[in-house]
Amino acid sequence: MVSPVGISMLGSGNVGGGVVAALNAASNRYERSVGRPLQLRQVLVRDLARQRDGLTASQLTTSFDDLISDEGTQIVVELMGGEEPAYEYIARALASGRDVVTANKEVMAKHGAKLLALAAEHEVRLLYEASVGGGIPIISPLSRDLLANEVSALTAIINGTTNFMLTAMADGGVDYKDVLAEAQRLGYAEPDPTADVEGFDASYKLAILCGLAFGLELFPEEIERQGISLLASQDFIYAAELGYTIKLLARARLDDGHLIASVCPTLIYHDEPLAKVDGVLNAVEIEGNLVGHVLFEGPGAGPTPTASAVLADVLALARDIVADRRPLAVTPLIPAQVLPSASHKSRFYIRLTVPDQAGVLAQIAGALGERGVSIASVLQFEADDLDDAAELVLTTYLAERGAVNDALKQIEEAQFVQRIGNLMPIAGLGGAR
Repeated sequence: MVSPVGISMLGSGNVGGGVVAALNAASNRYERSVGRPLQLRQVLVRDLARQRDGLTASQLTTSFDDLISDEGTQIVVELMGGEEPAYEYIARALASGRDVVTANKEVMAKHGAKLLALAAEHEVRLLYEASVGGGIPIISPLSRDLLANEVSALTAIINGTTNFMLTAMADGGVDYKDVLAEAQRLGYAEPDPTADVEGFDASYKLAILCGLAFGLELFPEEIERQGISLLASQDFIYAAELGYTIKLLARARLDDGHLIASVCPTLIYHDEPLAKVDGVLNAVEIEGNLVGHVLFEGPGAGPTPTASAVLADVLALARDIVADRRPLAVTPLIPAQVLPSASHKSRFYIRLTVPDQAGVLAQIAGALGERGVSIASVLQFEADDLDDAAELVLTTYLAERGAVNDALKQIEEAQFVQRIGNLMPIAGLGGAR
């Protein structure tokens, strides 16, 4: 009798349920693909009493020690989420000689280099396609298909929750609080949406992508990060007037050996491909010296797209086990030399509420000009919530973010304005890419 490839799972939530359903529904096809049957042996859960579709009581356990001591388990699939105890369990699984598949972007962003080195030490593999982009294949192309390229830049929309919210705000003039409530009602946003709306999730994914694209170890805290919670409906109206839409862009590029990395709301020209990525879709654009620009687009979250990526990794590992192939050597990452956010250069969008009186624009232009920031365009609108006030929307030519921040601080302290509404970089059509 042919011995099966044994798989055990850590966690059985929405994604885990999708993996179990696919393993049961496509077992014959997977067996033909691998050359042996796949056997789901144990699943680590919190509550044994809760019934789970496709699983028997004998497959469930609340003990990681029992799971990792099972001699028939060859592949461990981690779908718990969060940093701990997931990191500890992944490390212990690798050290025990098991291959591991994970969808955990936080663990891979913070500890990926250590875990990959641990996998190499024990001659096993750690695969993590589902940690970025859900169902979009991006980890594998960067690891293999684009390996001959020297990647100079990447730009991505890699959080489906915020992309859904920004699309709704752009299409319907909906305020942030209302669209967040709708995203939570539909299940796109968590009850505590902080990780998504403040850009933490996207920064984890960008750190992972930078390791693959540039061979650099970048930690999430080194990434300039700004969420979407300060955006107002009028920002989308003004952006459209200027020919742009607003996306939460994760961007990284090399500049003379230094890495520039950011996650922040960004104006992007409406004809750019990324501007058309709407709803819960994700997209990653890679710029390589041989291939030019390549765009990967697809569903970035959800049980079935993520299960697709997880199972692709499981099948790849199972084939290697059956063929007795040894894992490839892992190239160590080089610590990234990260440029501080103040030195990031871009064109900028600035929204200000000002007294409706003569001379204000000249004072603002003077403060910006003193720091070498030139105004490219000016739009003026009525301020709906204040009497005798107007909203100014300025765009700048290429400038350093630190210079713009310093000028706005002076403008605020000198009380040239009633409030500073928003500051965002502009990408595309002359913006920094």
